[in-house]
Amino acid sequence: MTNLLFHLAIPINDINKAKPFYVEALGCEVGRESSQASILNFYGHQVVLHTTKEPLSHQNGIYPRHFGLIFLEEKDWENVLEKAKNHHLTFYQEPRLRFSGQLTEHRTFFLEDPFYNLLEFKFYRHYEAIFGGREVAEVGDR
Repeated sequence: MTNLLFHLAIPINDINKAKPFYVEALGCEVGRESSQASILNFYGHQVVLHTTKEPLSHQNGIYPRHFGLIFLEEKDWENVLEKAKNHHLTFYQEPRLRFSGQLTEHRTFFLEDPFYNLLEFKFYRHYEAIFGGREVAEVGDR
């Protein structure tokens, strides 16, 4: 199945506070919108921002919850990195190279949106590491 789009709903508490991050800085397009939710075109995928009255808080570390994008072209990863820097977005983890010299080598950085949702943006040096590389047992950091 290749004719699919990914859908993700995330909690926020203010749509107008979300737009500078997602629309202005990251370049997402707004679709349908109500006072309770906003649908975004997140690089060809659907992210829905749902407002909540529940308190939102920082996550301690990147696990277990984060979402993001895997770029197939390194220049596209670099372009989003520059957007994030130019808009002074909050880096939860600065850009770095993970698993250097291994099949799973990739460049990554994490952003934190104004509602403490963590977003990872990465580029794998070897395409097959995205879903394959079963001979490598490591997934994530130790």
